[in-house]
Amino acid sequence: MHDSSDAPALLLVNLGTPAAPTAAAVRRYLAQFLHDHRVVQLTRWLWCPLLHFVILPLRSPKVARKYAQVWMDGGSPLAVHTAALADAVQARLPGWRVDHAMRYGSPSMADAFARLRASGVRKVRVLPLYPQYSTTTTASVADAIATDAGGLQVAMLNDYHRDPGWAAAVAGSIRAHWATHGRGERLLLSFHGIPQRLVDGGDPYAAHCEASTLAIADALGIPRAEILLTFQSRFGREQWLQPYTQATLEALARDGVRTLDVACPGFAVDCLETLEEIAVENAEAFRAAGGQALRYIPCLNAGAAHADALAGLAQRDQGWA
Repeated sequence: MHDSSDAPALLLVNLGTPAAPTAAAVRRYLAQFLHDHRVVQLTRWLWCPLLHFVILPLRSPKVARKYAQVWMDGGSPLAVHTAALADAVQARLPGWRVDHAMRYGSPSMADAFARLRASGVRKVRVLPLYPQYSTTTTASVADAIATDAGGLQVAMLNDYHRDPGWAAAVAGSIRAHWATHGRGERLLLSFHGIPQRLVDGGDPYAAHCEASTLAIADALGIPRAEILLTFQSRFGREQWLQPYTQATLEALARDGVRTLDVACPGFAVDCLETLEEIAVENAEAFRAAGGQALRYIPCLNAGAAHADALAGLAQRDQGWA
């Protein structure tokens, strides 16, 4: 780490995580996350009572049990892998100061900016770990920059959904999985969903997911038609982006597909949504519908190709604003 004010700084920002796999810690985290108007756009007078008196009491114990299934010695998978990724990127940028923060929870963006100011840093590049831009995620990071980065010159990268280095890293992880386990009958890429109304209103997220899928197919050297693109983690009753991941894999199993390879390239590192929702819950649903094996391909995490790609993004001139 460098204390010189002349050293450029890179701040990797991920979504966030509870501090412990307990109902109380999950409730604190979800309260902050679900209070963000970028995440839930209902009027506050309607949403806040529903959140605090219905959703949080009911969901927090359930979500805590899910976190307990995947919790690691050093914390939640997202926290452990994000910290390791920042260290890996730092090793590739010896003249930089590289840090990481969470949009919700700890370490907070406000604390990260305070550390950078205290060390004498003046210019910071903020890299949200969301390859595909969405108003629900990337724009919320921009909101936090506007409120918490006082005194710093900050530039942010909006997305890297077609970056060749990133797409090659994802393709490499899939190729390595095939080399070890053989190629499944189908390859499915599952991205986190968002409400359809946001895309209808101009959010480019769905188009970015499709462009990412095409870039990964090109890097794999296979036709785009050989990859299924689906969306997971729907919350609430309104229509979200489709096709839905679980409904798709269940239909595949009923149609006779026995082995299914699943990767989640919208997630920079493994987390609850990949390790529990996909690798456990959806794998069970696939088997219950007649499939034999849903083979989950881990996220890029702190792998060398991923760290190389992010270090390359940090050093390029295009895209930062």
